[in-house]
Amino acid sequence: MNRESRTLIEVGHSPDADDAFMFYALTAGKVETGDLEFRHVLRDIETLNRWAMEGRLPVTALSLHAYAYAAEKYALLPHGASMGRRYGPILVSRKPLSPDALRRETIAIPGTLTTAFLALRVCLGECRTAVLPFDQILGAVAEGRYGAGLLIHEGQLTYPNHGLVNSLDLGAWWYDRTGLPLPLGVNAVRRDLGPHRMREIAEYVRASIEYALEHRQEALGYAMTFARGMDLAEADAFVGMYVNELTLGYGPEGRRAVETLLALGFQSGVLPHRVEIDFVDEGSVRGE
Repeated sequence: MNRESRTLIEVGHSPDADDAFMFYALTAGKVETGDLEFRHVLRDIETLNRWAMEGRLPVTALSLHAYAYAAEKYALLPHGASMGRRYGPILVSRKPLSPDALRRETIAIPGTLTTAFLALRVCLGECRTAVLPFDQILGAVAEGRYGAGLLIHEGQLTYPNHGLVNSLDLGAWWYDRTGLPLPLGVNAVRRDLGPHRMREIAEYVRASIEYALEHRQEALGYAMTFARGMDLAEADAFVGMYVNELTLGYGPEGRRAVETLLALGFQSGVLPHRVEIDFVDEGSVRGE
């Protein structure tokens, strides 16, 4: 099929090792995508969250927290979620701090629409926060400008290099409370594409993740170009944390985790309304 006759689909995702890993096959043309041509738009997660509220991109990664405000425009793809089982975003500080002590500090956060912030509020309740770009939080806490910092992305592995300690692991707290993995990032597709196109895109995203998992070193080599400050072993560990069997498909456990976190977000007063969760039907589109 010639390029002119293909339909362009823009896909927004973060320039991070885990997202790069799962979308590698689509980026590199390793997956046959029929009459669709995928173009990748790389932005930080808070920008993608804001764009999702506007419905700007047809397919996008976004925080589960942000999905609460974009659900009218998007349905969740059944593939591509980042979930941590017994691990997740962490609160770091220069010395160990209890939950009560953390509530008395100003906590640097990577954005008010991140799922990390939603989990923080469900865990600690009201607390003082200040928004910083995610890659500036480690330095700001190490310099003493903030009493604690909420880390996402590779900072969850590299914080000891800055002389900081882990005062609260939200993924471990969540597992202790619910017995479930903590859902963080999700992929969504815009509803106005229609059911057929939405299911078609879901198949291609799944194929991309399957390819990466089956060709790990190849996909990891590509992901390394986005591995800020991590060596190969650290990048491999980070990808393994957030691209796993739950990324291939939520399954009953993953869907229950999504429902539970959003329900608790509403009950805690963080979310202004209950969220109707809608997944794209995983049925095959072939032969329609």
